[in-house]
Amino acid sequence: MIRTRCAALALLLAAACGEGGEEVSTQDEPAADPARRYRTTTTVLESPDHGPQLCLGGVADSLPPQCGGPDIVGWDWGAVDDEESVNGTTWGDYSVIGTWDGERFTLTEPPAAAVYKDPGDLDFSTPCEPPPGGWAVVDAETATFQGQDAALAYANEQRDLAGAWVDQSINPAAGREPIDEGAMNDPTKLVLNVRFTGDLERHEAAIRDVWGGPLCVSEGRHPLRELRALQGELHEELDALTSGVDEVHGVLEIGVVVVDPQVQESLDERYGPGVVELSGALEPVD
Repeated sequence: MIRTRCAALALLLAAACGEGGEEVSTQDEPAADPARRYRTTTTVLESPDHGPQLCLGGVADSLPPQCGGPDIVGWDWGAVDDEESVNGTTWGDYSVIGTWDGERFTLTEPPAAAVYKDPGDLDFSTPCEPPPGGWAVVDAETATFQGQDAALAYANEQRDLAGAWVDQSINPAAGREPIDEGAMNDPTKLVLNVRFTGDLERHEAAIRDVWGGPLCVSEGRHPLRELRALQGELHEELDALTSGVDEVHGVLEIGVVVVDPQVQESLDERYGPGVVELSGALEPVD
């Protein structure tokens, strides 16, 4: 329960619709280098509707699973292990290396067993310095999930909201294995973080009227509503695989097949460095 709650506060992963705007030019993108090799670890899936494909944009949780992605050339199910098959669909997770021509991925080495990178711990840290005496409850009657929900309801009504998340690192149960859901699900042992682009004193006073637990109100760079609108525009323009707003860092993250440095530079020039960050599902090997 607590993990779902935290994730909902910290990241917006669904694409949003914008009000229009200038497009990021991709007309002068260099052609794909046929000699450059890339690697990725993902699901490879073949169905009655298509041949083997790389599931770079995610996989639908069904049986059999479903995905859409670029074709993978040179694939042979007889050369791999641990594949599954249901109703004519065959799939499995593998690490692959090959070339990318802009449309198809061609194997240059035999596929290997999937080895996924450890993403590390998500950063939900609090930017405010702890108050004298440390983080503490200031009003037990409103240091509840109802109070937290009321605080977030207020924040979501503000046009200058830049992000909201909870930091559970002050909970003594944090980091213990196995996870004690009961101990972690304690609204008095978390710091509620809310960011606005201005007028911080007024916002903090309003939140303190409804929330009595530890609180950090800090300044953000861009209103969430603007990042969400930009997300909707760029997701389509860049033919993104994934996109989401990182509320902790105030960054619009866009997943593409391969990162083109010229496109990233164009985004930095248009919106400012660090506002839009591209990440590639295919990573260069050489």
